[in-house]
Amino acid sequence: MSRDVTVGLDGSPESTAAADWAADEALLRAAPLRLVHAWLWQQPYAYLPRAGAAVPPMDDQQEEWGPRLLRQTAARIAERHPGLRVSADLIAEPPVTGLLAAAEDTDLLVLGSRGLGGVRGFLVGSVALAVVARAKAPLALVRAGERAGEQSPTGDVVLGLDLEHPDATVIGFAFDAAARRGAGLRVVHGGSLPPYDGYGGALDAGLDFEFDAPAQRELAEVLRPWQEKFPGVETHGQVVVGSAAPHLVEASRDAALVVVGRRRRRSPAGLHVGPVTQAVLHHAMAPVVVVPHD
Repeated sequence: MSRDVTVGLDGSPESTAAADWAADEALLRAAPLRLVHAWLWQQPYAYLPRAGAAVPPMDDQQEEWGPRLLRQTAARIAERHPGLRVSADLIAEPPVTGLLAAAEDTDLLVLGSRGLGGVRGFLVGSVALAVVARAKAPLALVRAGERAGEQSPTGDVVLGLDLEHPDATVIGFAFDAAARRGAGLRVVHGGSLPPYDGYGGALDAGLDFEFDAPAQRELAEVLRPWQEKFPGVETHGQVVVGSAAPHLVEASRDAALVVVGRRRRRSPAGLHVGPVTQAVLHHAMAPVVVVPHD
């Protein structure tokens, strides 16, 4: 049974769009929606770590802003979706820490990401990127703009799949998302060119087809049990030469959702996202879900 869909709020247009999208997603899942606002409450006369300068306590207006944001957002969503269960929590932690804590107890965490328009897509902020790199739950990024806050009724779900590490968690999320939307699923895998030991000249274009055939068969084998589990999801597999990133970005133009994976890393240092996922996060035009996996 689904636990909930959680959305992080910071008062920006992007987080407003994320809240609307998360509400629609919660309805698709028949799950409650949880609104969270993470903020580190300053103690009176706290001191900056190195400078030793005193920090004045927050005034009443600042202290009330977070709860007011949660109340107003909850009221707006309840008016739009009367049957949706909505809760709100103020988390007294820094944004990254608080959002990571929220991701421990949710099926999906949703954040806003600044839209740049055109083909440039997302601008992923430092908070969002840090949470993406470390969250244990799937994380959706939604931009403000023309399509933000809308669940596209007609677009396919697009999945970026690594055939070297085809993780069931990532594939299952994509199939489930397509099934809930009554949408098709487009699966994109990026492969490498075969070694070429010739003495010059261009690689015969006909070899591309021969090289792609084994990968196409492997992709079909990986997807077959999922197609049997989700017979209502029309699935199209695509093997491309080179990185899958530009193909996923192009497919995002009319997609309902783009799903990519992120391998969990043991090292706490650095932002381990991966080049394909990084490119999709910064350039996709549709909401993007990053699914962590082993």
